[in-house]
Amino acid sequence: MISNVYQELYKLAHKKIAWISPLILLILMIVTGYTIGFGEGRLLTMVSYDSPDWITLILVIVGATTFSMEFQNNAILTLLYKSPNKIYVYLSKHVMIFCYDILLHVLAILFTIGLRYTPMNAHVAWSTIYRYQQPLWENMLKTSAIDLLTTMLIISLVFLLSCLINNNAIVISVSFLVVFMGQAILAGLLRSRKFSEIIKWNPLNMTNLTREYYNYVTYYETSRLSISQLSFGTIAYMLLFFVLGYLIFRKKRF
Repeated sequence: MISNVYQELYKLAHKKIAWISPLILLILMIVTGYTIGFGEGRLLTMVSYDSPDWITLILVIVGATTFSMEFQNNAILTLLYKSPNKIYVYLSKHVMIFCYDILLHVLAILFTIGLRYTPMNAHVAWSTIYRYQQPLWENMLKTSAIDLLTTMLIISLVFLLSCLINNNAIVISVSFLVVFMGQAILAGLLRSRKFSEIIKWNPLNMTNLTREYYNYVTYYETSRLSISQLSFGTIAYMLLFFVLGYLIFRKKRF
């Protein structure tokens, strides 16, 4: 298993997207800082200049190519031949993307520390009490930690789609449509209140976890679930998608 994880990390380290993504993340965070406004220093710090959305964007692209590219060029056959069990190949890819997820969130925090002292936004002390009667630095760290859970749910869904669809471009397109467009459609359905008690437990609603943490009043009206309920649903669906993805991967013919 360790050798499988090492192989995945080695392959990721030799992908251009893995090195370009941090730069893209920084640029998007800077754009967000100028867009949201000078007086929103506390919110920008808590959400690390909207890095959760940008990290999700990056992970969808990286995650979608993890399986589908190897399916297309048959590189997956080599991995399966060298591995004693298919579960090691499948699990190692999750471990790899989780490590990259952590790296991107750490970089986002470091970028946030630097951007806070630029002229684009009003300076706010780290000890400023903000959401949940907690200091700003604690809000930022907890938002990042919660977003790790949200992004891994999305990745488990992307991996499931990758096992169903071999084409890289289609997987990325479908993933974007499901993750981003699906949320907008879902929000409209929940506002109608018709069947909302059932619809609110669907997996796309769980992706509101991070947003609801940093803006509870607004997103609770959208999700109809508390943060603890969203957390439970996120973990449950993440495990479900992982199992379903593996079952499809195990039975897939290459």
